[in-house]
Amino acid sequence: MDINLLIDQLIAFAVNEKLLHPRDRAWAVNQLLTVLQLSDYTPSGFKGKTPPYPCEILKNICDWAAKQGLIAPDTVTMRDLFDTRLMGVFAGRPSAVTDEFFALHKKNPKAATDKFYHDARALDYIRTERVAQNLAWKARTPYGSLDITVNMSKPEKDPKDIAAALKVKASAYPLCLLCKENEGYAGRVNHPARQNLRLVPLDLLKDGEPWYLQYSPYVYYNEHCIFLSGKHEPMKLTKKSFARLLNFVDFLPHYFIGSNADLPIVGGSILTHDHFQGGRYVFAMEKAPVETAFKMAKFPRVKAGVVKWPMSVIRLTGAKKDLIEAGDYILKKWRTYSDPKADILAKTGDTPHNTVTPIARRRGKAFELDLVLRNNRTTDEFPMGIFHPHAEVHHIKKENIGLIEVMGLAVLPARLAKELKDLEPLLVKKDIAAVRQSQTLQKHAEWAEELLKKHTFTAKNAGDILRAEVGKVFAKVLEYAGVYKRTPQGKEAFARFIKKL
Repeated sequence: MDINLLIDQLIAFAVNEKLLHPRDRAWAVNQLLTVLQLSDYTPSGFKGKTPPYPCEILKNICDWAAKQGLIAPDTVTMRDLFDTRLMGVFAGRPSAVTDEFFALHKKNPKAATDKFYHDARALDYIRTERVAQNLAWKARTPYGSLDITVNMSKPEKDPKDIAAALKVKASAYPLCLLCKENEGYAGRVNHPARQNLRLVPLDLLKDGEPWYLQYSPYVYYNEHCIFLSGKHEPMKLTKKSFARLLNFVDFLPHYFIGSNADLPIVGGSILTHDHFQGGRYVFAMEKAPVETAFKMAKFPRVKAGVVKWPMSVIRLTGAKKDLIEAGDYILKKWRTYSDPKADILAKTGDTPHNTVTPIARRRGKAFELDLVLRNNRTTDEFPMGIFHPHAEVHHIKKENIGLIEVMGLAVLPARLAKELKDLEPLLVKKDIAAVRQSQTLQKHAEWAEELLKKHTFTAKNAGDILRAEVGKVFAKVLEYAGVYKRTPQGKEAFARFIKKL
């Protein structure tokens, strides 16, 4: 394996993707030599084509480095630390990246995000090759076509890495994966390297407290971005949150932006650092129509309505300033609202239960704000949450329903890839006994029995039927998470809250 050729291939890739100016070629070679612990280099004369992403070149360099003892132990985690250091050579200074972003934004907001997203992929910050391993399909439901993803992109921890992490000195820097101090950080065995991460500061409220735009390293949809607070503070939805969300889509009108709820169970996986998620993608919820319009006397210029969606969504359309005020007004009303007949209690003692999952977008020149009503109360019957996926759907999804799922994209566990594949031949054979005897498949047994009553499985159609049926289960998951059920009684209860507005 000729390391000189691999260096030249990586340099050529960086030049072709405009990560590196040709004038800086010799400097970049020397930076790579430092990482590779080499003092000699002979140009290979490489003139070939380069791939769209650097994954294969980096794999070959890591193979070489492992043989040289530069990656030890040779695990995915240690390779990630090493190849991120390599790509960090081609990442621009944060100030230069920011200046370029704003210069492009003056011409066209889309041009700014196009370049920023392109570079995040080219630098392999967005792990494109791994993201491509995800299983993804659309599933028809009464609520439109839902997106289903089986998450195969995040590698499982190697036992060697777990053992090594126990020996690493405890560190509180950076405080978490969303802190701005991750930008350029070398990482360690228990914290990912971020030399190829760049952030763009956006002071959207002009309050001297900028938030920072970056992309997710494991994107679930097109241009999946994260907008994070510069301070390590817990998630908290306030009037400022609505102002920041709506100012974001004013600044980047081709993106949507949303926030996870700020309470456990109904919130996302990271509640310790305030952040939003957005991107350039149209989810099924955005396409869902308003089925019941209503008016709010306090906000006569705001169009309001209940959305046809498995969860309980109020949609507001109007001017930015009006939506900031209306969103804050509804949130405050909801935080203190109780309706025991509908199992909705605002508090248990001093513990709050009501919050929202807000999503902002543009609808032409108008602004649109969806408020998804959430309640995180638990009972003995539903210890994981009354408005959380119930036991009958846990075989597919039992994790929290966060922002991405709320909008209609299921992020399902990797175990399902093999389980669904293993189910196929047993359903073709109608062998429920084998399903029940299997340690990994027995959780699907009741579901499988129901499917056999509805379908005739063959080797050709089994996969398609299962994928479609997983979509139906996900729709049920969202219905469980809805505080108001789509029944006459549920609609009446929703109307009782609307009257309070």
